[in-house]
This record gives sequence, structure tokens and C-alpha cells, in this order.
Amino acid sequence: MNCPKCGASNPNGGTFCASCGAPLPADTQSTVPPTQPQYTQMPPTGNGIQQRNIALCIILSIVTCGIYGLYWLYTMTEDTNRLSRDPGATSGGIVILLSIVTCSIYLWYWMYKRGEILDRAKVERGLPSSNSGILYIILAFFGLGIVSYALIQNELNNLATA
Repeated sequence: MNCPKCGASNPNGGTFCASCGAPLPADTQSTVPPTQPQYTQMPPTGNGIQQRNIALCIILSIVTCGIYGLYWLYTMTEDTNRLSRDPGATSGGIVILLSIVTCSIYLWYWMYKRGEILDRAKVERGLPSSNSGILYIILAFFGLGIVSYALIQNELNNLATA
């Protein structure tokens, strides 16, 4: 039997490793690695995109005075980065920082680019493109950025199941 900690070979039936002293499993079958990955939850679908309840995200953003909205922005950025498969994409943390530093001007640019990424992902899946980046900017310009968030999350939810 091999030690799970250091990998040293030990005689069967031992309780501790002769090399490092770590406890050995009682069952010799437990040291054999499984051939299939073991999941405690369902594996994520849609390239790792997690579906989120839009109404709950809006309520939490309002109740927490926008703090949850920052987390929501982060998760949407990471999800769309997964869709774009761009290794040099701006991370969610940098998006939040740039949005704060530029008094949300960068956020308008971010919304337009998310529209492009979502449209590209829809075309790759054979769905019609809607050029929604312009809509996201217009909504944000008129103070309805949370509606843009909801629309982006809706597209992500749809693409996660597609």
C-alpha cells in the first residue's frame, strides 16, 4: 500500500507510514484513484457559467446599497470572459476598480463590450445576434444600469443552457 501523503510503499495492514508516520487508510481499495471525477455538486454547464436569479440579484443590490451589485458585476465579467475565451480579458476586479476611478464611465464601455461578447457567443451557437451593447449603454446613460445588468445576466443564463 502506498502512503497517501508521501507516496512511500508500506506493507498491507499497516496503520502508519514507515517513512513519514502519516496514518494509512484502513481499506487498501481507498488508495486506488477513481477513474471518473467525483462531484459533490452538479458540474457547471455552459463553459462554467452559473445561472443566477435576476430578481434576487436586483433585490440584494438594492438592500446592500450596491455592494452586491459590485459582486454581481464581478461575476458577470468573469462569466463573459469565459465565453470570449480571451486570456487577456480584463478581470472582474479591474473592471470594478476602473469603474470606481472613472466615476462609472468605464462601466459604459464595459457594457458595450459585453454586448459584443454576448452577440458573438450567440452567433457561435447558431442564435440570432441582437446588437444589444448599444441598448446597455443607453439604459446606463439614463440611470438604468441595473436594468442593463439584468439583461446581461438574462443573456448569460440563456447561454449557460444553450
